[in-house]
Amino acid sequence: MTDSSAQAAVPSAQAAVARRPGEQALAALGLTAPALDPADASPHSFPGGGRWRTEVPSCEGPEALAVVLKESSRLDVPIHRISQGSGVWMLTDAEITEMVEVTAARDIELCLFTGPRGTWDIGGSTRTDSGGAGLRARGHDAVAGCVEDAVRATELGVQCLLVADEGVLWTLHRARSAGILPAGTTLKLSALVGPVNPASYEVYERLGADSINVPSDLTLDHLSEIRRVSAAPMDMYIEAPDDLGGYVRMYEVAELIRRGAPLYLKFGLSKAPGIYPYGHHLRELTLATAKERVRRGRLALDLLERHGAGGDMAPLGSRLPGSLNRFEISS
Repeated sequence: MTDSSAQAAVPSAQAAVARRPGEQALAALGLTAPALDPADASPHSFPGGGRWRTEVPSCEGPEALAVVLKESSRLDVPIHRISQGSGVWMLTDAEITEMVEVTAARDIELCLFTGPRGTWDIGGSTRTDSGGAGLRARGHDAVAGCVEDAVRATELGVQCLLVADEGVLWTLHRARSAGILPAGTTLKLSALVGPVNPASYEVYERLGADSINVPSDLTLDHLSEIRRVSAAPMDMYIEAPDDLGGYVRMYEVAELIRRGAPLYLKFGLSKAPGIYPYGHHLRELTLATAKERVRRGRLALDLLERHGAGGDMAPLGSRLPGSLNRFEISS
């Protein structure tokens, strides 16, 4: 086992002095905010430097990918990762290969979702108020479908897989350790099952997650609590889709980084219809929302710059999580 403290670093001076929204004007009116507590800051960073990376989610195929990349060039939005939500099984080999080649040319990590999930099969309990078993893979066959997707995707060059079930996560981590999947494959935990406390966050890290999406309604204190036990990269929607709450946390971006680093800033979109599982009948909506997600990213990055917190971005092309803690795999 490796110790995540090896990844720890003193938070940068820039992160420590970032201006808070409205700070000067409010101080002039006698409404000064309490001083930030240095103990709340995350001591961690990405390997190779930097405390935040960017991700554009819900990029459902080559056409949407082309829109995202064109808009990111136009608006000068740097992208570390592009993810898809419908699943490997919703893409042809040719489509996956095209996405792999296009993202590789830009040195961007491509992340595809794996396999069947409870919301799309016969599990009616997922449509009740309780949500039932949610996104988990129901039964052996669903796990097998996720593994099939993982093997197929990695054989086509995909290096990052999205997972929504702890059993699938552990299985894919074991497959990676056994050489069934390439050793450089990274496993990203979906926002749809994201942990909400430090104990569960640490468990997902130990099960094999290299990047863990937490719900966007976690408080700043919650992020600091997580960072006291784990250095595993955290993903968070700065603007969440409506089915994940529709939260917009633009003005908190600098503080989210200070508390949650190493952090992927996910540029989601509220007030937009769902597009999973994607098909061409949703083409116009998918392309329009893909374009707007990049614009939302530009707005978030502009805020970071105005608040003096834009200089801690990890180098473009970086994708690995650093040394993380894992459960022992028995032979």
